[in-house]
Amino acid sequence: MNKLLAVLLLCAAFSAQALQITDDRGVSVTLPESPRRIVTLLPSLTESVCALGQCHRIIGVDRYSNFPAQVRALPQVGGGVDPNIEAVVALKPDVVLMATSSRGVQRLESLGLKVLALEPRSVADAQRVMGKLGQLLEVADAPRIWRGIDAGVAAAAQSLPPSVRGLRVYYEVSVGGYAAGPTSFIGETLARLGVQNIVGPQLGPYPRVNPEFVVRANPDIILIGQRNVAGMAQRPGWAGMRALREQRVCVFTPEESDVLVRAGPRMAEGARLLARCIADKGGAAVK
Repeated sequence: MNKLLAVLLLCAAFSAQALQITDDRGVSVTLPESPRRIVTLLPSLTESVCALGQCHRIIGVDRYSNFPAQVRALPQVGGGVDPNIEAVVALKPDVVLMATSSRGVQRLESLGLKVLALEPRSVADAQRVMGKLGQLLEVADAPRIWRGIDAGVAAAAQSLPPSVRGLRVYYEVSVGGYAAGPTSFIGETLARLGVQNIVGPQLGPYPRVNPEFVVRANPDIILIGQRNVAGMAQRPGWAGMRALREQRVCVFTPEESDVLVRAGPRMAEGARLLARCIADKGGAAVK
């Protein structure tokens, strides 16, 4: 009887401490306690864990996680889409945080690792992921951190003069003509800044658009990263667009592009970068 009582007490204690979180696959993941050893395989997740003050728990990252600076010294275990499974397993993490689109999710689970698949694509996604990570890490002020991010985006929008509202913009996020559509978090941020995206919502969050599509749309401002800008003027018809002729093109450094394309705690900084660009290049467009 005493043994039975001990087992029941032990089970009760486990249940009291155990964490159960449903990830973006709809899979319920149970951990005996808040994880102390975490591998993150998506830069936005790395940044979110650190924004919650728990960077010290991360023991390995994907090759693209480079912020904050302290994570650059951590072991890199491949890409987020194609992680080095053996390297992840060798780190003996309590949990692996990775994108739902990663090819490594099922393989890692089959090897006995706990995997939480989270992939923020929209602003609402980013807020939800921050909340789930707060729950996972037992950080009570995750909602406060998110409110600060949202307030920063709102302040960036308020900083813009009324004259640039409604300007038409094209944001190219990666090589090959992949654009930020209105349903992406970048597109949602642009909408909050009061500008109009030339890409329609029916095309999806990150559609690949034809160069002629952009020429026909003739945006007032083009937003593009340094990694993509080479040869831009040589694309069919682009040299004749007003945005290029009048030098209304914002070219973001690789560091700035990292901020802009990650749905995480630096979204307010990204909104400020966009607002500064729109204010600077938009003035000529409305004259």
